[in-house]
Amino acid sequence: MNRILVTGAAGLIGGEVCARLVAAGHRVTALVHRNPLVCGNDGWDVPVSETVGCDIRQEMLGLDGETFARLAREHDLVIHCAATIRFDLSDVEYEAVNTRGTANVIALAKAGGAGLLHVSTAYVCGTRDGPIGEEDPLPASDAFANGYEASKAAGERLVRESGLNFAIARPAIVLGEYENGRIRGFDALYAAFRLMAEGRIRTIPVREDGTLNFVPIDHVAGGIVAIAQQMGAASGGTFHLVAAQPLPVHEFAAAIGGYEQFHAPDLARHDRFDASVLPAMERRLHRRVAGLYAGYFQRDPRFDDGRFRALTGIESGPADRAYMQRLIDFCIADGFLPAAPAD
Repeated sequence: MNRILVTGAAGLIGGEVCARLVAAGHRVTALVHRNPLVCGNDGWDVPVSETVGCDIRQEMLGLDGETFARLAREHDLVIHCAATIRFDLSDVEYEAVNTRGTANVIALAKAGGAGLLHVSTAYVCGTRDGPIGEEDPLPASDAFANGYEASKAAGERLVRESGLNFAIARPAIVLGEYENGRIRGFDALYAAFRLMAEGRIRTIPVREDGTLNFVPIDHVAGGIVAIAQQMGAASGGTFHLVAAQPLPVHEFAAAIGGYEQFHAPDLARHDRFDASVLPAMERRLHRRVAGLYAGYFQRDPRFDDGRFRALTGIESGPADRAYMQRLIDFCIADGFLPAAPAD
């Protein structure tokens, strides 16, 4: 049994990581911010050993000296899941949470000599296309699609320079479970997805060969736990938690259009797209929601996960149309998306 501290334990990934760690017999301390509830993706409470409220943006995580020292002393490994995944924040806000927050978590791990498993994102590759290796160098600071990606890359650099026994996990775009599409909360891309399905956003700017690397939350959480349990072999490594095959953007649109109650979004070439000609309401929604994610429809990164598979023996299924349909079916069953009208 390891003594493991998980930051962001109330989040979607953090909660499921805690559930799997506890099920595997580890003693888990959950660090949370505003939400004190630690739940697995099935919605059930996770019986962690202790839940501690904190703020990773602050020195010593906003904890008193005694609590900080105790947490540092009592844990062998820190899994850093806490982050903001919003795409509409300022650079100052991203730096406070995703970069300086990581520095503060590093300080906690250093204080107790713990290892650090840092959860980043596969999209620290920036706007690159084609093969992306797990050990490829990070791109220049101006090569990212948004402030979120840049702040996560900056956090990775801090981890690499920390001198800790570390490993880095890089999930792609995390959505529902592979077999049934289940997800505990609908955030991030799901909001744009619903606006498209409901026909309130009818046009999205894409690249014809663009792909989306949707990865199931069970693969991501299971992968993080597998790395955590092999930190000796994983030390110093970077591991992609990605789909075996990404989803072409035209298959994404076709999957939505396969339901009679939904509108398949029109795919416009991104280099000819002009948001100013959209109807007023759609223009506002594009600016506030769809436009935040547009860059992900205009790239074709091909993430290699050979190092992760060699370490764990785990491989995700493809992000294909069948997986998209399972995601949509769950959204309908859970009431997030409307069911087809009764005959």
